[in-house]
Amino acid sequence: MAISVEGVTLAIIIGTLAAIVYSLRILVLLERRIGRMDESLLKISKALVKEEYNIEREEKKIERMVRR
Repeated sequence: MAISVEGVTLAIIIGTLAAIVYSLRILVLLERRIGRMDESLLKISKALVKEEYNIEREEKKIERMVRR
């Protein structure tokens, strides 16, 4: 049984659409993963800023103690 030109064309179009849908799914998953990475980096940055502030406070406290 031979496949007609229309059948081949339809199969190519359906295959192309399936590939596009799959690619979009992968892109959405990657976007979510990158979003979670951004959130993690933001948490780390906030923790670093907080720690830096604590270090500066301690330095000022030590400097005051040394001046006396």
